[in-house]
Amino acid sequence: MKVLIHNSAELAQQAVADILTARILAHPASVIGLATGGTMEVVYDRLIRAIAREAVPVRDLVTFNLDEYWGLAPAHPASYRSYMNARLFGPAGIPLERTFLPVADAADPAAESDAYELRIREAGGIDLQLLGIGQNGHIGFNEPTSSLASRTRLKTLTQSTRKANQQYFGADEATPEYAITMGIGTILDARECLLLATGSNKAEAVSRMIEGPLGAHCPASALQLHPKATIILDADAASALELREYYQHVHPDGIDRQPTHG
Repeated sequence: MKVLIHNSAELAQQAVADILTARILAHPASVIGLATGGTMEVVYDRLIRAIAREAVPVRDLVTFNLDEYWGLAPAHPASYRSYMNARLFGPAGIPLERTFLPVADAADPAAESDAYELRIREAGGIDLQLLGIGQNGHIGFNEPTSSLASRTRLKTLTQSTRKANQQYFGADEATPEYAITMGIGTILDARECLLLATGSNKAEAVSRMIEGPLGAHCPASALQLHPKATIILDADAASALELREYYQHVHPDGIDRQPTHG
């Protein structure tokens, strides 16, 4: 696990946007796994600007989102389909027919989950999976106690997750109780994983993910098993790490420095 600590949230967000930009420039037909939420909004804004500025080719890109609320109409403004269309796909010019999310209003969520796994396999698997982390350590909507070998499935959301996401719904609306999410095993199948966390409210979860014991109590700790996981943090999100000095020694100022002979 590579841990890159930046001095500010802005620098961490820019670093993630730069990695995505470089990936697409080098491999325009990449299959990219995407995430939603407030953490990603600035990343997508900067990626859109880079696509326009550097003429980044996106017509052959294929994307798969981590999750979607179940039972919510895709056109609902709080659906992740609406979020992605407005925040990235539309402004970046990514063809919508090459963008995939679980079908939010699927009558049979188990069948839709199996179909989503099949779509990912048929696309050749995910090259780079972008991730955030919840305050309780969830990745995707894999809440604590999720199996570390889990596949895409319907998941019951915790009260804390629903409360955190209530801000995206109207005052007279309840946050959905369920979501279809990629499983932890599905996420670990990605050839690379890239996780962004900013803010002191994520510090405890980040510490448990990187340095805590591997276990279902912190689903993100499964990334310890991944052969190519990069964790990008700001100083606040890194504040609870016991080995923070070492991570900064290896990669000063969050720079992905490669070893050289003296």
